[in-house]
Amino acid sequence: MSPSHIPIASGAQVVAALEKAGFEHVKTRGDHAKLRRSRDSRTVIVPLHKELKRGTTASILKQADMSAPQLRALLQGRP
Repeated sequence: MSPSHIPIASGAQVVAALEKAGFEHVKTRGDHAKLRRSRDSRTVIVPLHKELKRGTTASILKQADMSAPQLRALLQGRP
């Protein structure tokens, strides 16, 4: 995944996108949110920073088993 294809977003925006993708917010500790998807017990930790670095977002996508275009669509309000 090329870094330039990964969208720049805030932690809160990524959490909202993951919730649209079926993840459930489990808890927040400090400035990190923990989300879990029940169908496959996949867990993702998202730092709630103002702007996530592309490498951090890439790691989150890998944990969530998602692609950059899928995240971009969710951030733009598409399913």
